[in-house]
Amino acid sequence: MMILTAPLAALGRATLAFFGLIGQVTLFALSALSHIFRPPFYGREFLMALFNIGWLSLPVVGLTAIFTGGALALQIYDGGSRFSAEAVVPQIVAIGMVRELGPVLVGLMVAARVTSSIAAEIATMKVTEQIDALTTLSTHPMKYLTAPRLLAALIVVPVLVGIGDIIGIYGGFVVGTKQLGFNPATYVQNTVDFLQRSDIVSSLIKGSVFGGISATMGCYYGMNSGRGAQGVGAATKASVQAAAVLILAANFLLTSLFFTS
Repeated sequence: MMILTAPLAALGRATLAFFGLIGQVTLFALSALSHIFRPPFYGREFLMALFNIGWLSLPVVGLTAIFTGGALALQIYDGGSRFSAEAVVPQIVAIGMVRELGPVLVGLMVAARVTSSIAAEIATMKVTEQIDALTTLSTHPMKYLTAPRLLAALIVVPVLVGIGDIIGIYGGFVVGTKQLGFNPATYVQNTVDFLQRSDIVSSLIKGSVFGGISATMGCYYGMNSGRGAQGVGAATKASVQAAAVLILAANFLLTSLFFTS
């Protein structure tokens, strides 16, 4: 009998642990958001987070976007040629980058670079008892470590998404005009005419949500890391995995919200 019930018991424990983790992360995120709007404010930590999350992410965001836009143009042209619809390349590149590929790829790049960095930094501070020292000095760790990073991510990741969208569309423009034979003026005009304000707004909102997820996961797993080098490594790996999965899930929910009539 125990042999038959053991798998069910293991499944039940895993399910309870999963929902428990969701509850803990939700409470952590709400607490972090509440600390953003309450003094004291640590301007230096906020500016450093803006620089690290925003400026230092520009190279990887730009390279990812331009190659994605170029590859997207090639794929659409090849697929469209089967239906004599090669002319839709500018429009589909624009909507594909702005609605989906731009926000998602930027979010995943930020998760890979920023979430791992935040988790490793905070986990190392926990291992070396620097977080305990902050508490001893009457400095709330959530206020000093989490709130500035979360606020910076909420502000700067939409900017990165906007830049990524522009660079991705430019990558498609370069491939379309230099390799596929499109007229430059016509390509630009088709892109401008096809994009709507709702597409741009949805892209920026996705960027803000994805930035919040990335910063929250990095801070949460850093704050709750195990002891020692192994704990730091496990926290870093778990933070990136959780951020990537949540970004993709949030993208589906936001797409359903914005574009399902």
